[in-house]
Amino acid sequence: MKKKFDFLFAGVGGQGTILASNIVSEVGVRCGYDVKKSEVHGMSQRGGAVESHVRWAERVYSPLIEEGTADFLLGFEMLESARWPHYLAPGSLVLVNNHRVMPPSVNLGQEQYPTEKEIESILTAAGAEVLWVEGAAKADELGNQALAGVVLLGVLSTKLTEPAEVWEQAVADLVPAKFKELNIQAFRAGREMAEK
Repeated sequence: MKKKFDFLFAGVGGQGTILASNIVSEVGVRCGYDVKKSEVHGMSQRGGAVESHVRWAERVYSPLIEEGTADFLLGFEMLESARWPHYLAPGSLVLVNNHRVMPPSVNLGQEQYPTEKEIESILTAAGAEVLWVEGAAKADELGNQALAGVVLLGVLSTKLTEPAEVWEQAVADLVPAKFKELNIQAFRAGREMAEK
């Protein structure tokens, strides 16, 4: 068992950020880690920023990740991914869902949405590796935009040694029963994307 894994999740309301962090927490518990979780919903009901911290270790004393120590950042939306470089540890991995949700300031013409290159440059400057994931496109293909987060979890699961079956069971147990099969498909699609 590795000493610790710190996972930071960033997205906007309605993207399944909290569900994804719940699944990662559940996987950690099932694999024998001490797990702590913290979340901030902000104006999540209105498409505002949502963040969640999940920590796995033999012993976790705080649910909050310290700046400069996150091992993984899962960005459910491109701009939200770029807001957290100060939390990343050198050698960390950022999974960015290649999807834009335009903030009001961009829609009003007051600011410009950064390019992929600009976002990647912000994250790599913090010493992170950036992996762009076509989570939103795959979710659309499966017929439900809300599946993008589970696609990201499929990719994440290939970067850790915990068994895929444990991940799948956690997904199956935490999503609504009527969407279970669709979420399992999304998780497996993410694993396939990562393995290509």
